[in-house]
Amino acid sequence: MVMPQHTQSISRRTFLAGTVGTGLVMSLGTVLPGCSREEAASDIAAGGASKIFSPAVWFEIGSDGHVLVNIAKAEMGQHVGTALARIVADELGADWGKVSIRHVDSDPKWGYMVTGGSWSLWTSFTMLSQAGAAGRTVLVDAGAKLLGVEPSACNATGGEVVAGDKRISFADIVAKGDISRTFSAEELAAMPVKPAAERQLIGKATRALDIPAKSNGTALYGLDAELPGMVYAHPMIPPTRYGSTIRSIDDTAAKDIPGYVQTLALNDPSNVIQGWAVVVAENFPSAMKAAAAVKVDWEAGPTAGVSEADILAEGAKLAADPASGALVVNDGDVAAARASAAKNHTATYTTSTALHFTLEPQNALVEYVDGVFHIHAGNQWQSLILPALAQALAVPETNIVIHQYYLGGGFGRRLFGDQMIPAALAARELGRPVKLVFEREDDSRFDCARSASVARFDASFDDKGALTGIEHAAAAGWPTLAMASGFLADGVDGNGKFDPFAVSGADHWYTLPNHRVRAINNDLAQRTFLPGWLRAVGSGWIGWGVECFMDELAAMTGEDPVAFRLARLDAAGKNAGSAPNAVGGAARLAAALRDVAERSGWGKELPDGEGMGVAVSHGQERGMPTWTACVAHVAVDAASKKVTVKKIWQTIDCGTVVHPDGAMAQAEGATLWGLSLALHEGTAIADGQVKDRNLNTYTPLRMADVPELDIRFMPSTEFPVGMGEPPLIAVPPAVGNAVFAATGKRIRDLPIRL
Repeated sequence: MVMPQHTQSISRRTFLAGTVGTGLVMSLGTVLPGCSREEAASDIAAGGASKIFSPAVWFEIGSDGHVLVNIAKAEMGQHVGTALARIVADELGADWGKVSIRHVDSDPKWGYMVTGGSWSLWTSFTMLSQAGAAGRTVLVDAGAKLLGVEPSACNATGGEVVAGDKRISFADIVAKGDISRTFSAEELAAMPVKPAAERQLIGKATRALDIPAKSNGTALYGLDAELPGMVYAHPMIPPTRYGSTIRSIDDTAAKDIPGYVQTLALNDPSNVIQGWAVVVAENFPSAMKAAAAVKVDWEAGPTAGVSEADILAEGAKLAADPASGALVVNDGDVAAARASAAKNHTATYTTSTALHFTLEPQNALVEYVDGVFHIHAGNQWQSLILPALAQALAVPETNIVIHQYYLGGGFGRRLFGDQMIPAALAARELGRPVKLVFEREDDSRFDCARSASVARFDASFDDKGALTGIEHAAAAGWPTLAMASGFLADGVDGNGKFDPFAVSGADHWYTLPNHRVRAINNDLAQRTFLPGWLRAVGSGWIGWGVECFMDELAAMTGEDPVAFRLARLDAAGKNAGSAPNAVGGAARLAAALRDVAERSGWGKELPDGEGMGVAVSHGQERGMPTWTACVAHVAVDAASKKVTVKKIWQTIDCGTVVHPDGAMAQAEGATLWGLSLALHEGTAIADGQVKDRNLNTYTPLRMADVPELDIRFMPSTEFPVGMGEPPLIAVPPAVGNAVFAATGKRIRDLPIRL
């Protein structure tokens, strides 16, 4: 079969195979002007690939037959390297026991580097499948020649090319065969990849390549990085994210602390870091003690008095203004439906500020040598932070190298590597490697928090009680506006722009007669803190409102919540779906909903004080839908008002499951984080900063609160889509709807409090 094309473009490039040193290198490259494909093949065979081809070399086969897959994605517990290597190895016909992975440093040859949005498999599957298939083609052709048979008689499997009782290893082919060849973009797009039935690794049980290092202690995280002669820096966080300035620094008391070096006031031309100082010492304990002794007198920025209540009030005001925001969906005529309605219903849903609390606090080790900044840290989006670093340091991006490490938790926090900026500024000023490490409370104050949000829903009904329209207005701080404005989308009417990651999920797959969605930036939130991407991003708060409101409407019309949803998941019109990502459209979401309803025993009798709730989600983005249906079973103690989640069922259709163990781990982790956000997590902005700064008052899900999980993947050979975030989205509304079923009380605020 021919792989469908996706967002990654290979136009104007050729795919090359050749020997570099003693191995086979497969790369996508651009031939320089004046260099023919034949000359390119000759040069790569001679070891000249690095001189004429760019940007990326995806895998190599050594003279011992070992396959090394280069991974340009961050590893933060999701086993992304294993999943991507499976794709390459399966198409090659490699021996999985001879496959390893290497997480690469930043370099233009790797193309755009980002790990987020549940995009890794989705954006890489076609490219790596075709690369592996092209590699297999080269190996089979060269192997057939060495065996004296026709290529059509050969098969690549287990690291060998086999023809009947004849076989030759990849190692021998690399050593002896003619493996110089190029493929045009058109040839690569038409490359015959394996049908699902012939896959040996994708979707099968195999060992994860990243787990041994994590188990035996050899895995290196950012906190593990060390360089000779380095000093430690402790951040001094100003009272506001923006606008704070330093009046004076008194380090008199710190000078008596052994190991103390000095305190630096930082000037960041990029304005990412404002009003910062760092305390420098020969070791981190001394840096901690000195930071407690140093007195910094700040002039606070203009948002020093802002509270969570202020932000929510501003959001409510904006959502109530029909002229605010940019249109994301504008189907039918919502205004006419409301004007002619026999009944209207309005509800407002909110979520509180939420933090990342990665196990590994923010850190960065920077060495400035020969005009180049070498940055050692775990990072999710190298291509995002490099321009900010270049501006802050007044150097070209080519003078900055980010050396990648494992991440002790990312969840969106490490999409923006802003902690690298103060470390780099300090390293340049001191002339020594500087390792900046945050204590937990400083890490929380510096967090890119998930913004508090307000969502207003206005529904209309005709004189027969039928739903005729919904208007949805969603107001929050926008992370994309703050950090990646190039990703802002245009309103559907051509007026204004919006953050697609702050409103994903509002463009749902329900068929409605009239539907209008407005995305609104809460400027007060935007000016108070740096809004960030937190696992599931906007869908995490949008899904809360959408799915709880659908439950409200089902109750108002007297319909069963599952039946109410199924009636609107009819796959009609724009919801029919399309190839390659959304084949089947809303029909696949309906199938997942039917499956989870059946498995959970939906509709069964429950004791007093218990209830079941349902919710669905299409995942992170409409253009990359992961169909998810969730049922939660809760018990509510009438006296204490405590909500206990007894069991959660999820049915997930994410197309082809490439790495089953990794996918299940992702689903379980996301489900539990969704539960944590539903019942436990949430802080508030107080005096312009987050109120809860450590895990004594910010209380995420504990082990004792973990319910029974029953998660199932729908069998599928459709194109693989995202898994890291989608299973989170439906959990909070399913729990909220279950609380309503148990108590009759509708909850509209997260975290849930009775």
